[in-house]
Amino acid sequence: MNKKIIATLFLMTLFAVFALSAQGAQDEKPVAVQFSSHGRTVRGLLWGKGSYGVILSHGAIYDAASWTPLAIDIAKNGMVALALEEVEPDDILAANSFLREKYGVKAIGLIGASAGGSTALSAMAESPHQWDQLILLSSAGDVGGIGTAPKLFVASEGEGMAETARQMAKASPGSHNDVLIVKGSAHAQAIFRTSEGPRLTRAISDCLINRAKLVK
Repeated sequence: MNKKIIATLFLMTLFAVFALSAQGAQDEKPVAVQFSSHGRTVRGLLWGKGSYGVILSHGAIYDAASWTPLAIDIAKNGMVALALEEVEPDDILAANSFLREKYGVKAIGLIGASAGGSTALSAMAESPHQWDQLILLSSAGDVGGIGTAPKLFVASEGEGMAETARQMAKASPGSHNDVLIVKGSAHAQAIFRTSEGPRLTRAISDCLINRAKLVK
């Protein structure tokens, strides 16, 4: 192989590495977005791009940025992650419309934590056919009218929510209602900061990726 070909291959490899690095950096940097919900402004942070979207509804003591590590993981797997600052049911429904109309997203999963999971349940019950799946972290609420989309109910074994998660899965409509009980006593998003965090992230990623594969 002559020197000219070797130099060309080297430059092509270098360009590919730079391109991958640039894409990785893009996935990790959120875009601040805002949209209207019943005359109010709803704010959020958005990562990634793709035909599958995920809306993240945080717990009472958290904010949109608290979802950053999970949102980066979602974006790196070819999906759009939108973490909301305002997490009332109407805001969550408005976020669904925003992703479809502004970013061309075709299917949307919903993740809620603690109090943000309760409002996520209300949003899903109001318009169950708008959601492709639901993942709840340490949340409680009525699951009777939330539709048959796949669901994952997560809790820590020592936080007092494990049995609630099991009962919600059992009472939910549809045939794909799973439960994940992790070790420890961390509540909702705090689980991500424990040794069980990687396990929870993998479980969520698997759920999202499996559904995203079905979107054409």
